[in-house]
Amino acid sequence: MKLKDDIRGQIISKAKKIVVKIGTGVLTTDDGYIDKSQTKRLAEQVVELKKMGYDVVVVSSGAIGSGMGELGIEKRPSTLPELQAVAAIGQSKLISTYDECFKLHGYHAAQILLTREDFEDRQRYLNTCNTIHTLFQLNAIPVVNENDTISVDEIKFGDNDALSALMTNLLNAELLIILSSVDGLYDKCPTAKSKATVIPVVENVSREVKQLAFDSKTARGVGGMQTKLEAASIVTNAGEAVIIANGRMDNVLKRIVQGENIGTLFLPKKEKLASRKRWIGYTIKPKGKVYVDDGAARALSDKCKSLLASGILLVEGTFSKGDIVSICKGEKGVIFARGLTNYSFEEIEKIKGRSTSDIAKILGYKLYDEVIHRDNMVIL
Repeated sequence: MKLKDDIRGQIISKAKKIVVKIGTGVLTTDDGYIDKSQTKRLAEQVVELKKMGYDVVVVSSGAIGSGMGELGIEKRPSTLPELQAVAAIGQSKLISTYDECFKLHGYHAAQILLTREDFEDRQRYLNTCNTIHTLFQLNAIPVVNENDTISVDEIKFGDNDALSALMTNLLNAELLIILSSVDGLYDKCPTAKSKATVIPVVENVSREVKQLAFDSKTARGVGGMQTKLEAASIVTNAGEAVIIANGRMDNVLKRIVQGENIGTLFLPKKEKLASRKRWIGYTIKPKGKVYVDDGAARALSDKCKSLLASGILLVEGTFSKGDIVSICKGEKGVIFARGLTNYSFEEIEKIKGRSTSDIAKILGYKLYDEVIHRDNMVIL
């Protein structure tokens, strides 16, 4: 295996687009107000990346935290209407601070507020991508946040770590930098009595790695190491790299792109997923589940085959043709793939376990031989 610093250098040298996620704890003071001096320092670093030739998108938390600070609220509101109202107040403060800082260097802050629906609707998904690429050509830096003012539970990302992962996949960005209030992923939970060490490189976001997450949520944030590891898993499985680092560290962004061994680097899988497969595998919320037998699971995972009706044991959910469903191994199996189904729940319920030649006799028609075609499937 190559030296870790060399791996960093190789990954960064190939990067053209970078998504920088900035957490609430990085942006705000202890009393909840936007830390303008800190925001100014981060803005200067983002501009430096632009001048170095990178296309940069900032995914910024802080709207609710900023609103709490403006209103003098110490505890994060617990009801959705309160959160939305506080976000409405804080978002304007947040984007105006970014715009003020970027304008010092001749750039504008381009505000983009999104909900999960914007990612799940294919046309809106592509429109968002086109808008951001157009902004790259202007003296503007996209500043993305969840549209907390209108989001409801069904369409919320839950945290901006997830949003930053989806944004990275949307743009096919080669690197996601998550700036947090911790130095990276520790080998154990740091305490006053037990010194923890930052893990410099993670090759795979395995179950064991996820167990290293500890609760570091602040009163104004909703994330933590667990959500960051989930984001890292999504991005690395799509073939891109992730670095988690301390956003309060001096010149952290510049030092990262210069290859300095800062934070934790999560290595990308060798195979890069195409844009459409990223959308299928990691963006859309599945509408149902299809349970397959061991033979079908092996054919999908090891032989790159399509899913046929004969390999299906059970089906659950409410979905139509063209919806995304999860594929599980065995009747009580773990999800191992996702795909775009050619048949509805009702149709699959009738043809499960039957051969392809029986479909027309059972349904009175046959739309496709495959229930899920390999081209519309992602192995997770």
